[in-house]
Amino acid sequence: MAEGTIKKLTDKGFGFISSPSGNDVFFHMSAVEGVRYEDLREGQKVTYNEGRGPKGPRAENVRPA
Repeated sequence: MAEGTIKKLTDKGFGFISSPSGNDVFFHMSAVEGVRYEDLREGQKVTYNEGRGPKGPRAENVRPA
């Protein structure tokens, strides 16, 4: 699992995680586990698995760290 920080959340149910490598990783609210999407906050540390989406890297199994 990778660790990162939530960089941006939208009211449309997706966001971006800033990874240690400096790249932003997209995630959708359906990838969040253990908490509700609404409970996440920008700047919060999370763990995730990095997968591939149609437009590039995509976070899966996103959980608060």
